[in-house]
Amino acid sequence: MAQKINPLGFRVGTTQNHHSLWFEQPKNYSQGLQEDKRIRNCIQNYVQKNIKFPSGIEGISRIEIQKGIDLIQVIIVMGFLKLGKRQSKKITELQKKVIKELETNGIEELWMIVQKEMNPISLSYRKLNIKIRRIRKPYKDPIILAKFIAEQLKNRVAFPKAMKKAIELAKRAHTKGIKVQISGRLGGKDKARVAWIRAGRVPLQTVRAKINYSSYTVQTIYGVLGIKIWVF
Repeated sequence: MAQKINPLGFRVGTTQNHHSLWFEQPKNYSQGLQEDKRIRNCIQNYVQKNIKFPSGIEGISRIEIQKGIDLIQVIIVMGFLKLGKRQSKKITELQKKVIKELETNGIEELWMIVQKEMNPISLSYRKLNIKIRRIRKPYKDPIILAKFIAEQLKNRVAFPKAMKKAIELAKRAHTKGIKVQISGRLGGKDKARVAWIRAGRVPLQTVRAKINYSSYTVQTIYGVLGIKIWVF
């Protein structure tokens, strides 16, 4: 039997870094871990409810948390997609609007919400700071591509077409290779199956190969579909 391993966990320390950076006593480690999960969940829920992303633009890629001696830094990494040359000007304007909306009104509200989710003891001697960082090449991010495919599947676009479009977007960002896999009741069939497509090289067993990976679930009218993307 083949042994499966998460490509990100396999490469931590070589090409991948942790999304949470902090040190804690062993007895308090579980509390810190749960605190990070609550922070990420409340930020994602706030963005989904209060900020409307137009079609073709995606939201949060990841949330990085750094806890120092006197400062807790929360970095929201955001990525956007543009679907064509004609739409590029409109989407860049929409990107600026979304970022301005978050930076003016959103960060203050987020700061209050995140503060409630955190341990009051740690906040007594630490300051909380929230920043927004933009991805320069969002097509290289597998989470952004997975969200794009999910949006296409919700709109009843055929899954082979959605997969090919994602690969096309990744190629424009000059990626060396990409693999896309979708599993579930594809096309409304009675039996669940797995479909995948690959372009270029995806060396999963090479530890030094810089591979990004994401798994994403999407609810469609036929049921839940699972999307997995590997980007080299």
